Amino acid sequence: MNVVIDTNVWISALISKDGASRELIRWALLDKITPQISTTLFLEYEDVMKREKIQTLCSLSVQEQEELFQAFLSTCKWNEIFYLWRPNLDDEGDDFLIELAVASNSSVIVTDNIKDIECGELKFDIEVLTPKQFIERYRK
Repeated sequence: MNVVIDTNVWISALISKDGASRELIRWALLDKITPQISTTLFLEYEDVMKREKIQTLCSLSVQEQEELFQAFLSTCKWNEIFYLWRPNLDDEGDDFLIELAVASNSSVIVTDNIKDIECGELKFDIEVLTPKQFIERYRK
């Protein structure tokens, strides 16, 4: 199953030892899901991971974070974005998530900011779920 994992979910997985976000990343590492990634999402992951506040909250060392990130990236399918669906969302900084989901034929965007993604003017056949909702719905 192709899914787009928003940066807030990746960061939640880094800073909490338990929870649905961490479980979602485990599913990726176990090949239960196929996270989709683009250059924009990759750069956002990297930028937010390196912020001082995140480093303070994370119990993993910088090296452990990098190893986990590389392992996660190895499960991701890279996508080029050819069509921009803008402006679509109130927070235009999140438009790239919709574009990635459309380009990668993802059925779900997993985010903790559902309202930010669902408010778009253009409607696509893409579910927007929190990590907890995703785990509950697709647990096998």
